[in-house]
Order: sequence, then C-alpha cells, then structure tokens
Amino acid sequence: MTDDKNSLAIALFSEVLAADQLVRNRLSRVLPKGMEISHFSVLNGLAFHGGERTPAQLADTFHVTRGAMTNTLSKLERSGYVHIRPDWDDARRKMVAISPAGRAARDTAINSITPMINQVVEELGSDRVRAALPILREMRKQLTDES
Repeated sequence: MTDDKNSLAIALFSEVLAADQLVRNRLSRVLPKGMEISHFSVLNGLAFHGGERTPAQLADTFHVTRGAMTNTLSKLERSGYVHIRPDWDDARRKMVAISPAGRAARDTAINSITPMINQVVEELGSDRVRAALPILREMRKQLTDES
C-alpha cells in the first residue's frame, strides 16, 4: 500500500473508531438506568427478529464470544427481560426469547435514544446520511466477511 493509501485508511478507521466511542458514550448516558449498550443491542435484536434464538446464534450475530453472550443473557434474565428455556429437541441447547418486560425496556430505550439520534441526523442532513449509509454498510460487510 502506498503512503497515500495508508494515510487514507488510517484516517478512515480513526474517524470510525472515534465516532464509535462517541456514540457509545452518548448512548450510555441516555439509556435507562442500569441498561448497558450490550443489553439494548440483544433486546433490540430479539425484538427485530421475533421468535427464539440460541445463545450461540446471538453470539454470532453480535460477533462476541459465547461466554460474553451468556453473561449478557444472564443479566437480562435476572432483570426479567428475556426468557431462557431448554430446547425441547436438544436438551443441551437453550432457547432465548424477549419477554414482555424486555420489550417494554427496549421500547423505553428506543424512546430515550431517538432524540439524540434524530439530532445527529438533522445536523448532518438527511441527504448526507443517506449517501453515507451504503458506504458504511459495505465497510461493515467487508469487515464481517473477514472475521
């Protein structure tokens, strides 16, 4: 890679990493008390997909270890946000579903982060956000394909 391409790549990843850190910081401040970003992400994923998922499927979806997902699911279960049951076809496996309380907590979280997200989109402009999305999606896809 030439020096110019190296500089461009470093600048791109520096901006993505800085934006990620800032988004996580702002999300953490507006999420309901006691809810972590990982909790919201799992609840949002379960609500979006509907039905049940295995912990392994969730770990793969979120690109985390099974141990990390088990830890997150344990906290969500203690909060009453998910139901975890044995898989009736394979007792070694568990199935996870969002509970009504989990759906309510996810909806509360969505309501608390929406103003912050809308403000960012408004300040950037809808057209610029629409133009950036395909690039960010392609970048995510490339990074996912390499993992």
